Amino acid sequence: MINARNSRVPLYAFITFFILMGAAPAEAHLNTTGMGPLYDGLMHFLMSPEDLVPVLALALLSGLRAAMYGRRALFTVPAAWFLGGLLGLSAAASTGNAVVSAIWFLLLGGLLAADARLSLPVVTAIAALLGLHHGYLNGTGMGGFETAAVALFGLVFAVFVLVALAASFVVRLRAHWARIAVRVAGSWIAASGLLMLGWAVHKG
Repeated sequence: MINARNSRVPLYAFITFFILMGAAPAEAHLNTTGMGPLYDGLMHFLMSPEDLVPVLALALLSGLRAAMYGRRALFTVPAAWFLGGLLGLSAAASTGNAVVSAIWFLLLGGLLAADARLSLPVVTAIAALLGLHHGYLNGTGMGGFETAAVALFGLVFAVFVLVALAASFVVRLRAHWARIAVRVAGSWIAASGLLMLGWAVHKG
């Protein structure tokens, strides 16, 4: 029989890794993959926990509510992200703010953990704000418009796929324990945000 305490060690190590990664400020410049700007944008999102985790939390929250919420988040977040990115292309490079990143973790993780019964307009507003804010930060300092626009499209595509997969997965969950497990993930995200906030305040 497997010792329960030992079985939790890899999970805690994984969560801790994401916390430490998420506490770092977002980089505006893209890392070159060598496969073109489209893949550069896609990989930038996948390798940026400060972008990926809040989107995942919102997708899970939308899936818990209903399929209609998931569809609204599916189109609102990528559209707002792309618009924010276009607005950011003409702005000076920015690394974002660690406190704001922590607040996103706390807000969305807390709502997910509480299984907050938000109305559709409220979820839509949160999705739009999330997309505009992170998209704007991604757009700053990307470089020339043509290359940056392609990279932004790749990034937005990654956002779309993540929301689609996460929300559709949760919508199908009917077992009570499975939905509880999703809410537990939200509590981990909120806890990560709390640690990030403490780290940011301590460094500041």
